[in-house]
This record gives sequence, structure tokens and C-alpha cells, in this order.
Amino acid sequence: MLTHNSYIHTSGYMETEIAILTLAALAQPTRLEAFRLLVRHEPVGLAAGELARQLAVPQNTLSAHLAVLTRARLVVSERRSRSIVYRTNLAALQETVLFLLQDCCGGRPEICAPLLESLAPCCPPKTKDTAHA
Repeated sequence: MLTHNSYIHTSGYMETEIAILTLAALAQPTRLEAFRLLVRHEPVGLAAGELARQLAVPQNTLSAHLAVLTRARLVVSERRSRSIVYRTNLAALQETVLFLLQDCCGGRPEICAPLLESLAPCCPPKTKDTAHA
């Protein structure tokens, strides 16, 4: 017998809702630029004031945008002394991308291979150091 929680899990409804929330949060120019800027500053992150300065956005406006990104689990914040530093939650982004590609290819990986290869340039695979072997 399906309970409410097991129904949500097996139906994928919650995954769909999270994906919609994530994509909606990024579907606004300032939020998208803020997220992309934070990605460029991983793993250190950026203080809210510096983020506002680099985006040329008033701090109160940026605060509202960061709240949307936080609710969508795309950014996390941490107090460091007198500043609040924001970082991306790349695991949440990964979950969304994997959700979008979950049924990719219909069992034919060669169809998705170009897409997956296009994601690789930012993170080349680590090679073994043969000089120390």
C-alpha cells in the first residue's frame, strides 16, 4: 500500500516540483547572473555586498533574488564575521540536470554522448602521473 510519502517518491512528483522551482529561480536575468558569478567563485563564494557591487544591483534587490535562489536550494549562505558569504549548491544543480536527463536516449547512450562530452571541458579527467609510477 502506498503512503503519501512513498507515492511522492515513486511518482517523481517531488522531483518534478524541485526541478520546476530550480529552473524558475534561474529564469530571471539577475538571478541567473548571480548564480553564474557565484559558480565562478567556487569554492570560496562571495560576500553579499561584493556580489551586489559586481552585478551593479542594489543590495536590497539582490537580497530578494538571493532569497529565491536559496529557496530553490541553488545557493547557501554562511556568516563570516560581519559578512554573509554566498556559495552555489552545485549538488542541487546536479540533481536538476540529472533529473532532466534521467530518461535521455531511451537506452541508447550514443544519443546523449555529445551532450555529456560538452559538459566535460570545464572539468578534465584527472590523469595518473606516470613520472612517479
